[in-house]
Amino acid sequence: MLGLGAPELLIILAVVLLLFGGTRLPKLARSLGQASKEFKAGVADGTRDDDDAKKEAKTD
Repeated sequence: MLGLGAPELLIILAVVLLLFGGTRLPKLARSLGQASKEFKAGVADGTRDDDDAKKEAKTD
């Protein structure tokens, strides 16, 4: 995982807490999760579109 150990992750977490504060952190995490979900759905949809195009190309 990118060569990050526990100490590095704790330092990153501390910096994020200092930058965003405890009140905005849950909101930030929620929006990050939603963005990740939408990105994965878009990638899956693009893959399905590519598969459909390949099937149509083979039948022509």
